[in-house]
Amino acid sequence: MQFYNLKTRSHVDVPDADVRKIKMVRKTKTGEQTRYAFTANHGGTKLFKFVNEATYKASSAQEA
Repeated sequence: MQFYNLKTRSHVDVPDADVRKIKMVRKTKTGEQTRYAFTANHGGTKLFKFVNEATYKASSAQEA
């Protein structure tokens, strides 16, 4: 899977076995906000890739 590394400002390919999916829920004054993301470590840098709910559910990555 391809991530964008903000530290080096370049695209990085990470093996699918190293990718985890995470669901972040936070409360706002009007309700709850849910964000879906993939996360991975590459070269000591933690990488995030935000995706929509359909992509999150279709992925076979393990949950973090």
